[in-house]
Amino acid sequence: MSDIQARIAEDVKNNDVLLYMKGTPVFPQCGFSSMTVQILSHLGVKFKAVDVLANPEIRQGIKEFSNWPTVPQLYVKGEFVGGADILREMFEAEELGPFLAERGVALEPTA
Repeated sequence: MSDIQARIAEDVKNNDVLLYMKGTPVFPQCGFSSMTVQILSHLGVKFKAVDVLANPEIRQGIKEFSNWPTVPQLYVKGEFVGGADILREMFEAEELGPFLAERGVALEPTA
C-alpha cells in the first residue's frame, strides 16, 4: 500500500464522517462539493473535509482507494457511501438522515 493509500485509510478509519471534496466547506470549488456540504449541513452532520485540490496525490489516491472516479466522496464510519448524486438521491428520498442515524452519527439540524 502506498503512503497516500495508507494516509487515506487512516483518515477514513479515524473520522466518523469524512468528505473528500474540491475546496473547503466554507469555500467549495465545484457545484457537486457545494451541494454535498449543503446537504450535510442541513442535516446537522459534523464532518471532516479534505480538500483534494490542495494535494494532487490525494486527489488521485482517493479515486483509486474507493474505485470511484469522481469527487466529492463521502465516508461514514469507514464505509464509502457515494458521491454527490447518490447523496442527493438519498436526501431527497429521506433516506440519508436515517442511514446516518443507524450508524450512530449525531444529527443536529439547523432550524
